[in-house]
Amino acid sequence: MTKNRTTRPGAPKRPGRPAGGDRPGGFQSKRPPKRAEAQGGSEREPARERRPARPAPDAFARTAEDAAPAPRLSTDELGRENRRDRPAVEWPAGDRPAFRAPVILTVEPGADYALLDSGDGEKLERYGPLTIRRPENQAIWPRRTQAADWDGADAVFTGDTDEEGTGRWRFPREALGETWPMRQDGLAYLGRFTSFRHVGVFPEQAVHWRFMTDRIEASLRDDAARPVRVLNLFGYTGLASLLAARAGAEVTHVDASKRAIGWARENAELAGLSTKPVRWICEDAVRYAEREVKRGTRYDIVLLDPPKFGRGPKGEVWQIFEDLPYLLMLMRQLLSERPLALVLTAYSIRSSFYSLAALMGEQCRGLGGAIESGELVIREAGEDARLLSTSLFSRWVSA
Repeated sequence: MTKNRTTRPGAPKRPGRPAGGDRPGGFQSKRPPKRAEAQGGSEREPARERRPARPAPDAFARTAEDAAPAPRLSTDELGRENRRDRPAVEWPAGDRPAFRAPVILTVEPGADYALLDSGDGEKLERYGPLTIRRPENQAIWPRRTQAADWDGADAVFTGDTDEEGTGRWRFPREALGETWPMRQDGLAYLGRFTSFRHVGVFPEQAVHWRFMTDRIEASLRDDAARPVRVLNLFGYTGLASLLAARAGAEVTHVDASKRAIGWARENAELAGLSTKPVRWICEDAVRYAEREVKRGTRYDIVLLDPPKFGRGPKGEVWQIFEDLPYLLMLMRQLLSERPLALVLTAYSIRSSFYSLAALMGEQCRGLGGAIESGELVIREAGEDARLLSTSLFSRWVSA
């Protein structure tokens, strides 16, 4: 039991510790007076401590106010806080590149992947050996195939139908593990069932990947002594990075998720590309790009595949409409003297490819070449096939 300490009149106060009535809340700590002698007797009763006086009504209010946690900032407030000290976006001078639109890049069904059917807010896909059924907000038309085809899927996602909504996977035929082996143009990787309905690959990106690898290979044929440097921001599970490395490029892969970086490294091991020149960076894309500009680093090809909204590893907030102009400015500053391409893909945003092309055109003034802009679509398998639009894109390509 801790004894109450008292303060003798005239004694100096102990440094750093308020005494008596100076304590928060107004509690007193002076020695209580002794009671008077009992009537008719000479012995005194033992001294008893007086109960502390009740604090003033406003003392609790002051104490609670001092101890109250700071209010949490909203997402928009956090975003504004992140952008507060940024310099203004700079817009280069010169002529805008030529403009080609609309450009529709189509993924056809193949051995690695096929869109079997879509409709009624869902899509039925084949990833290697597995058929997968999951939500698709764009599929507002009726299905083409029989109900038995849909009911026979190996994996079905149930839960939130929003693009970033969480849920779980159901396996009607037999229990499946978290991962399964997949291939992309002969490159081995792992598909994975995630709680956000994604499986580790966006198959519509295959058209950008082939465009990129063709550019890398052509550049190396023309000048084998000049390395091709690729920056893959928002790199996710690493397929673009690994395909670029296999084609002969030096790659920097950046993603804010440690889990995604780990998955990408696992894919590199599986593909037999772990010794290729790939740097795996877990960091916020904007922060990393800012430092690369200060270092004077340059890249020949830049891939941007940002989400509509995201968070960095240190609480950074990404909001595509607010942050994309600044990030594209940084990308322009990171392009080499003889750049090959700057590729931007945008998912689930209320915008148009014309808007992306106009933004890209302003940041690519003076570069020559051309801006291509449009949509990435996937063609269904079978007869009377339709096209499923998945995302918008805009890319600058050298002449």
